Amino acid sequence: MTIAERYELEGPLGHGAMATVDLARDVELDRPVALKRLAENLARDAELRARFLREARLAARLAHPNVVRVYDVGEDDGRPFIAMEYVDGETLADLLARRGELPPGEAAALGVQICRALEAAHAAGLVHRDVKPHNLLLRKDGQLKLGDFGIAFGLGGTRLTTAGTVLGTAAYLAPEQARGEDVTAAADLYGLGAVLYELLTGRPPRTPSSVSELAEPTEIVPPPGAPRAISDVVMRCLEPDPRRRPGSATEVERALSTPPHDAPTRRLPPRERRRPTLVVVLVAAAVAAIGGGVAAAFATQGNGSPPATTTLARVAGVPHAPTAEQQARNLAAWLRRNSR
Repeated sequence: MTIAERYELEGPLGHGAMATVDLARDVELDRPVALKRLAENLARDAELRARFLREARLAARLAHPNVVRVYDVGEDDGRPFIAMEYVDGETLADLLARRGELPPGEAAALGVQICRALEAAHAAGLVHRDVKPHNLLLRKDGQLKLGDFGIAFGLGGTRLTTAGTVLGTAAYLAPEQARGEDVTAAADLYGLGAVLYELLTGRPPRTPSSVSELAEPTEIVPPPGAPRAISDVVMRCLEPDPRRRPGSATEVERALSTPPHDAPTRRLPPRERRRPTLVVVLVAAAVAAIGGGVAAAFATQGNGSPPATTTLARVAGVPHAPTAEQQARNLAAWLRRNSR
């Protein structure tokens, strides 16, 4: 099946309440794309149609390695579509289902990439509003990309949702968003904190059973086993009051990039044991000889009293020799002569 006489469908990638996503090939540019199409039963809804097309215009503003690129937008047989970059990998939801909790270092490294995606979005005046593991795509080479700006909106733009409508997945939704209030970039930081919490623990920070419960503050236990710097910034992101969350994604990135103070000490490799050199032996012998001479000079007499007089005689130096071996023999002879 060909869409808009350009995209040949190859197989489904996923589907949701609003849209389906298929793997397709762009026959003009000969490359794979992810083709997202609004669901047939929703294509006639003017508001949903406007939201869907707006997603393409908003996402097309962003050109960042951690954001899924939008290549094209159009319409086929009454259904609008978006052609996007195809990410060969898995979502963080798939990763969590397969592995559960991640080591703190790995979770922090993924969090840094999410921060960079959000920095780019916020700098462009966009709030994503739906930061969750399902919208974070991890390539096989380890690069993470934020996708699906379907409910994003401009910081100064018009909301396309009716008053009180809740969008996004409950476990990752900021309380102010659940109450239907106007949201800011701080809502994305809450979603970021919820994703990080799940990466560290294997479970989301909250599992509300209703919208009213979601809108109310809930006590969240800090992620056990995480370094203090990471745990602190995650809990700040999850503050119910958006004013108490970090000031930006950049601030969160800095905290995640800081090495933990309690990192284990690395043991240095053992040094090769070396035999003492001849020079060291000579010096040690000389020190021993001098020490012995001094001790003899101040030795007490048999009755315990010091000698009445002490005579210091001039002592000739050790004769120089052309080789180290001969010098050692000269030193031995000198020691014998002067230690009597």
